[in-house]
Amino acid sequence: MNADELLIKRLGGPAKVAAMLGYDKARGVQRVHNWCSRGIPARVKVARPDLFMQPTVALAADQQEARHAA
Repeated sequence: MNADELLIKRLGGPAKVAAMLGYDKARGVQRVHNWCSRGIPARVKVARPDLFMQPTVALAADQQEARHAA
């Protein structure tokens, strides 16, 4: 699991993130789901730092948890 996929999961999954960003339900969920493998575009991260620019330490701890759970 990559960092962006983990972040999307922590935020509630693709449907919830799409809703937070104001994307339409059908295409928006698919778009966010694609970011799980392709990565969240930089322009989206910069536009919404409150969602996507989480402290690195917390994210690293979550990645470690994910590795142990797998």
